[in-house]
Amino acid sequence: MNEVFRQIGTPTPGGIVLVADHASNAVPADIDLGIPEYLLHEHIALDVGTEAIAELLAKDHAIPAHIAAVSRLVCDLNREETAPGLVPPESDGHPIPGNFGADREARLARFHRPYHTALSKWLEAAPPALILSLHSFTPRLETSDAARPWEVGVLYNQDDRAARIAIPLLEAEGLMVGDNLPYSGRDLNYTMNRHAEAAGRAYLGIELRQDLVATPADNCRWAAILADIAQRVASALA
Repeated sequence: MNEVFRQIGTPTPGGIVLVADHASNAVPADIDLGIPEYLLHEHIALDVGTEAIAELLAKDHAIPAHIAAVSRLVCDLNREETAPGLVPPESDGHPIPGNFGADREARLARFHRPYHTALSKWLEAAPPALILSLHSFTPRLETSDAARPWEVGVLYNQDDRAARIAIPLLEAEGLMVGDNLPYSGRDLNYTMNRHAEAAGRAYLGIELRQDLVATPADNCRWAAILADIAQRVASALA
């Protein structure tokens, strides 16, 4: 089993694929982050709910998925190689002692580069009509008093083709939608910048609020919604 990523399903040219950069809280046995166990189940270690939803989309909705298999605290796969947060020394106010003085180049070579090389090959082998990028966000950061009321966010950098179609569709589902919120894709969008925008591929960046993806029933609901929205967006882009 690959320690960096796993792929479920086989992409077809002109189809839809899913990418989940922060789906796992796994930490390799030879890396000690020096943090309490409970933090590995919090938003600083993974995007809660995204792994289960990605699996459902791949297995039940025929949307193949490229899923990260290592915690963002080990190596953040959605950061530029030079980004300070690639191997985070702290996250949302929590120090990560095991990352103090960590060998960045070793983490890049072991985790970051294999993940993105494999994703590049996967996309090139069967160029998709749409990439669905799946993340989730905490309702409130520990280091901020600002509430994050949106139920779903749609993120984008320069290419907002899919976003402009998806936002009204999600709103029609009765959802409170953040337009480039709870944070902007112009600030944090590395994987999609590299594999979608740089290649001219359309993508839909989705952020789900974590208290809404807490149960298997929640995950099934969101998988169905996202599969429907992604199909409608892909059709509108065609």
